[in-house]
Amino acid sequence: MSIFRRLPADVRKSLDTERGERVLTFAQSADGHVVATNLALHLSDGTRVPYEEIDKASWDEEGVRVLTTAGARHFERISEPRMLPETVRERVNSTIVVNKHVSLPGRGGVRLVARRRPGGEVLGWTLVFDDGLDPSDPGIRAQAEQALEGVRRSMGV
Repeated sequence: MSIFRRLPADVRKSLDTERGERVLTFAQSADGHVVATNLALHLSDGTRVPYEEIDKASWDEEGVRVLTTAGARHFERISEPRMLPETVRERVNSTIVVNKHVSLPGRGGVRLVARRRPGGEVLGWTLVFDDGLDPSDPGIRAQAEQALEGVRRSMGV
């Protein structure tokens, strides 16, 4: 198979793209095409997932599974992913400004993540608590917020 295949014109026209968004790579899925642009991953059902909203993308022999920061799960059956895994990994990683795990006193820890749109300003912070910690517990939440403030000050973000 040639790596120089072109995305079909009708698929390109159907993409819900932003100004300046350009196709980087694509693969055929069981239901159409999955397209990686410079700003987002476009799924075969027309869903556009900006890279800064992808929490995890995992690949196996069946295809790709995407988990968003909002908790939405997507699956695309892809037999030949071409350059999609590498492209998505690079684009998602480029949105991460800070990714730091901080231990909380005697309780596990929290992962503090600052993300940005490609080439943009920091959008905000996500706190990902270790398994077994209750993010709604006011004491744990206060410790995590204190840790976040320390990281923000030390990194200038």
